[in-house]
Amino acid sequence: MWRKATLRIADDMAAVSCAIVPAHPWVYGLGQAAESGNYLSPTNTLGYLAKKLVGSGGQGDVIVFMIAENTHDAFMAGLRSLAAVFPAPAFTQVSRMAQAAVELSTVKMQLPAKVSNALPAAMPLSVPTNRAALNAQRVAKAQIAAAAGSSIAGMQAQIADFVQARSSMLTAISDALETLKGARAEAWVFTHSGDRTTAAVELLKNIPQATAVHTAAMMFTGDSLGVLEKMIDESGRITRP
Repeated sequence: MWRKATLRIADDMAAVSCAIVPAHPWVYGLGQAAESGNYLSPTNTLGYLAKKLVGSGGQGDVIVFMIAENTHDAFMAGLRSLAAVFPAPAFTQVSRMAQAAVELSTVKMQLPAKVSNALPAAMPLSVPTNRAALNAQRVAKAQIAAAAGSSIAGMQAQIADFVQARSSMLTAISDALETLKGARAEAWVFTHSGDRTTAAVELLKNIPQATAVHTAAMMFTGDSLGVLEKMIDESGRITRP
């Protein structure tokens, strides 16, 4: 069933295997393109996902995360918060596409800038052959340094530097994890376990924000998605192990 919930990274997250189906205004043949932007309703979004479920059939778990808003600003805010908690390619790409669409619309309303005769800004040159040559030089230097050997004092200094660097790296990883666990995002969520054809029927019941014009969703299907379901933070609701 559908409900509004808070998504967060659970303390005991683990690896999970599943199929992922994104649905957003830039999926070919799904969204509606207009001069003012790309639009997609929750009804069309979920109809698209439901067809995928009916076509696959079988048994398993189904989870859907969805952002649906009536204004572009609210849609962008929802996408940003969801991408911060769950930076899946579909959500990050949609966020970039939506932002790019706004910027393009703004540029169209501006007068074209004068053509500049100045040279472009300098930037690192990177082509495959150039990178291969540079990498070969680095390997050669490393081999020479290794062959030269080092004193006991030098080795002790290197070990001390390694220990300090490792400690700093572990601290940074721990801090990043705590920051990630503190992130929250509000989204519409749907969960179902069992027959996927039944899931398709339930998916289309009581569609939230049915009149919204900006929608993005991601559907996950797999044999067991209890690990992913732990991201759905609902007080009083017991999630499966």
